[in-house]
Amino acid sequence: MLHESRGNAEDPGGELTVPMAWLYAEYIADELLRTGDLMPPTSFEYRAGRDALALTIFLSDTRGELSGIRVVSQLETWLSLTAYDQPWQDWVAERMAGLAADAAASGAPTPDLELADQAWRWLEETELLAPDLDAVPGGGSPGSEDDGPKVWTAAWRLGLPLGHLAIHLF
Repeated sequence: MLHESRGNAEDPGGELTVPMAWLYAEYIADELLRTGDLMPPTSFEYRAGRDALALTIFLSDTRGELSGIRVVSQLETWLSLTAYDQPWQDWVAERMAGLAADAAASGAPTPDLELADQAWRWLEETELLAPDLDAVPGGGSPGSEDDGPKVWTAAWRLGLPLGHLAIHLF
């Protein structure tokens, strides 16, 4: 990625690669979610939203040109990628596989991709207890959202709409 900083003061012969592209994508996602004020930043739901948005931002940057100026121009792209009717999970898997293949071919260290892969694994493997959005309407009248039916949901299924809503509110 173009957003990597190299250099290591502790070991002049070694090389430290800082995952700037991933860290910047995560920062943008965090700012979008904080601005939307949808969840407490300490919640698992917030983390799911941040990771889903960060993956979307990181993987949509096909030319390695994330910059502060372009963030506003990318909002529509991120909205379309996170929309309900889009195959986001398939898109992420495809983009991650492509980046992994490019990284393997180059043989260079890929700390950005490693952090993105960790976030993706967490989003896929972690399940959060969430309101059942597919519950039959009128099947009962719970007193509050907390009283309604809940299901275990993959973290990305909860984080993606949260991220989408945060982009709308930005």
